[in-house]
Amino acid sequence: MTIAHEDVRVDAAHPESPTTSTVQTMTMAAALNRALADAIEADDAVVVFGEDVGALGGVFRITDGLTARYGEDRCFDTPLAESGIVGTAVGMAMNGMRPVVEMQFDAFALPAFEQIVSHVAKMGNRTRGAVRLPMVIRIPTGGGIGGVEHHCDSSEAYYAHTPGLTVVCPSTPQDAYSLLRAAIASPDPVVFLEPKKLYWTKGEVDTSVVAEIGSARIARAGTDVTLISYGSSVATCLEAAEIAAGEGRSVQVVDVRTLTPFDDATVTAAVRSTGRAVVVAEAPGFASVASEIQSRVFERCFEFLEAPVRRVTGFDAPYAPPKLEHWYLPDADRVLDAIDTLHWLDEHGEEA
Repeated sequence: MTIAHEDVRVDAAHPESPTTSTVQTMTMAAALNRALADAIEADDAVVVFGEDVGALGGVFRITDGLTARYGEDRCFDTPLAESGIVGTAVGMAMNGMRPVVEMQFDAFALPAFEQIVSHVAKMGNRTRGAVRLPMVIRIPTGGGIGGVEHHCDSSEAYYAHTPGLTVVCPSTPQDAYSLLRAAIASPDPVVFLEPKKLYWTKGEVDTSVVAEIGSARIARAGTDVTLISYGSSVATCLEAAEIAAGEGRSVQVVDVRTLTPFDDATVTAAVRSTGRAVVVAEAPGFASVASEIQSRVFERCFEFLEAPVRRVTGFDAPYAPPKLEHWYLPDADRVLDAIDTLHWLDEHGEEA
């Protein structure tokens, strides 16, 4: 599979420290690379490792230049053994280090699932807080890159369902930088989901901004209906909101950012302010994060709702082949169709 990408190259002959300017325009890939570099420089305990993250710089070049700049003791390659990668990180974290490991693709992390669920998530509780694991598991997630099934999974529900894990999924370069820095600084394990489709989107990044894990954000103000999403689907919601504005509807967009712990306060206030809500996510809908968000909104906003809370998700089927993925992924048309079902009244008070 050939994947186009914008390189985040660092000249090995001139391994300068990252620029001191706090605001720059960069891709999400570059923002993640900068976050890793800044974390390595800020804390001698931070170490980055995984499959092909060294000289190659990772499949998506997120770690490009880190080995050349900081040496193989701070960023290094591992064997193709995901369970071993995570198990090694557990041991390092137990002994005072802050490992950041990369899983090459979503489903490639599944061989490490037992380590993540049985040890990463439970160590703090198992030892009554005596042993905590300050470690980050970076996982490229989702589709939209023309990849095949086990390269384009959306596995967030597995991790969000597991007590003891913080699960983060940014949608902008700014949040990618700030939330990764916050994840690395966290005293507890974080699963950091990186939407592959967004790696090459650009935006301003202020490296002085400190993110708060567990905090959602209002990505677009609106008064008629609230779209709730995370990761790559936030851009889909913003596109739908822009189209809806041309049709006379004011659409609010909430970017959840952190799946666990979930920011009920922001989401609840947003839905109560509009009375209508649609949850949008790329993963299959059954027993999903979207299902959980829908349920939480119903429980907290029932008396404020003008219509049932709808979901727009991927289909309950294995991920589609590359030529068919555009049919599988939620798009603006599907979001707008869901909005249309939310019991709107015409000028005569009749349901439109």
